[in-house]
Amino acid sequence: MLKKLFWLLMLSLALPAQAAFMCEADLQYGLIVNDRHIRVIEDTRTLYQINDTEQLIVRGDWIKLDAVATSHLQELAQGLRYAVPKVILLASEGVDLAIGTIDHVYVGLVGSEHDSYQRLQDALWKVRTKVKTKFIRAGNSYYIGPRSLENVDELMDPELEEEIELALGTSVGGILTAIGGLASEGDTSLERKMEDLSTRLETMGAEIERRIAPQADTLRKKAEWFCNEIKRLDAIEESLRERVPELKAYDLIVTGKS
Repeated sequence: MLKKLFWLLMLSLALPAQAAFMCEADLQYGLIVNDRHIRVIEDTRTLYQINDTEQLIVRGDWIKLDAVATSHLQELAQGLRYAVPKVILLASEGVDLAIGTIDHVYVGLVGSEHDSYQRLQDALWKVRTKVKTKFIRAGNSYYIGPRSLENVDELMDPELEEEIELALGTSVGGILTAIGGLASEGDTSLERKMEDLSTRLETMGAEIERRIAPQADTLRKKAEWFCNEIKRLDAIEESLRERVPELKAYDLIVTGKS
């Protein structure tokens, strides 16, 4: 019964991912973007920097560019300045939607007064914190950490998924505890209560789909746009690296073949 209940809950929470896609795109280094410069960093060290859209500095050395390389640099800088703030907002919206959905389901099943609710909140707070330390806005500067874009539609790495599973495990345990005492009651009472719980889950699933499907669809479309944009920027970056030997060692954007 625990396993069945767990999967019922998982299905109700999976609605935003029904139209999910796979985007093979990521950053190999950290990226800081603002109006004045773009910095590609490894740990705390700047590997290279773009000032405005025309000046390239690699490991502290100013690199003289020909006209074609300058054009590629300008296009890359403009694209990153446009796309990075949008994906940071997308990450924030995505995690808030997922966490809000989990919280809504849990409160609807066991209530916020149940003693396991705070454990769920703690686990979800860790998820939100981890996402928002990978995607940061500070004033007019934007930061994306390395390896933060994998499965850009989900915006969660395996460690974050583990936290979500922990939260869901806690909530399932809380549900069973809240039902409480079923084993000591008659079979008729047990069956009736489990049927009631199943009905509540189905009703809640329909409500969640109606309530969040439009927002989830909007987020999915934004993620698709960003995936296409990051692939376009990857092609520009590769053209730039072909013309600038000093950048050969630094492949910022990595994407799949599709």
